[in-house]
Amino acid sequence: MTAPDSAAVFVVPADHPCLPGHFPGAPVVPGVVLLDHVATAARATYGLGPLQGLPRAKFAAPVLPGQAVRIAFAPRDVQRVGFSCFVEDRLVATGEMAFAP
Repeated sequence: MTAPDSAAVFVVPADHPCLPGHFPGAPVVPGVVLLDHVATAARATYGLGPLQGLPRAKFAAPVLPGQAVRIAFAPRDVQRVGFSCFVEDRLVATGEMAFAP
């Protein structure tokens, strides 16, 4: 991996198709949507192949539609990337992903 600790930012808009059912009247961004954004950003940042596994993931706080999520990456080795997601200064998710070469 060529990039040192890196960061990316994304926002899940209020009209995202996953939100009406998660949860009606009080939408929360599903964890799988957060993880998809993290995997996409990690692949783009480090030139990695497809996601192969998720050795660990922890969701610490909900993310609401329209909130900016900052992803901080911490490369572990050639095919593993640690991540932490923040809304403002609040930690919302952490974990590690494994990718194909």
